[in-house]
Formats: sequence, C-alpha cells, structure tokens
Amino acid sequence: MNLDKYFKKADLIPAVVQEKSTGEVLMLAYMNKESLSKTLETGYTWFWSRSRSELWNKGATSGHYQKVLEIYSDCDDDTLLVMVEQTGAACHTGNHSCFFTKIK
Repeated sequence: MNLDKYFKKADLIPAVVQEKSTGEVLMLAYMNKESLSKTLETGYTWFWSRSRSELWNKGATSGHYQKVLEIYSDCDDDTLLVMVEQTGAACHTGNHSCFFTKIK
C-alpha cells in the first residue's frame, strides 16, 4: 500500500482515535508515514510524539494498548479516523478518554 497520498500536505497528520464498541472519541494524536506503516503492520497504534520527536507505541509503557479494527481517511486524505478496541485508559491521566474536561 502506498502511503504517500496521506502525506502530500504535511509530514504529520492528525489521527482521531475512537472506540469502536461505544463510539467514544478517545484521543487525538499525530502519525507520520513510519507510524502509520507500523500501525498497519502490527495491528496496534503507533504515533509520532511531537514533544519527544520519536515514535511511540500506545500502551507500550502503560499496558493500555489500542488494537486497530479499522482505519478511515477523510475526504482530503489528510486526517485519519482509527477505530480501536481499547485496553484500559487511553489518556495518560488515567481517564478512559482524553476528552473529559467539559468547557461548556
């Protein structure tokens, strides 16, 4: 599979991670070509850490892995929707989702 079409506009693209069984949005992270390739290869999410400038496998430290069930691209091929089976918490704070702070 040629992944170049997803990275025509930028080296990093947003990846929205959603729990397939509940529809809950778990997190937003960024992928580069290598992390998307590793995600497709392994069946588990890999992202690019903008703060650490390195690849990271979600759950490698915490044990809270994300098994990839489906991946969709948006109409412009510059954003991904990653449908997963989440083990444990998706958020580094221990919350199931990173979206737990209500603003309004």
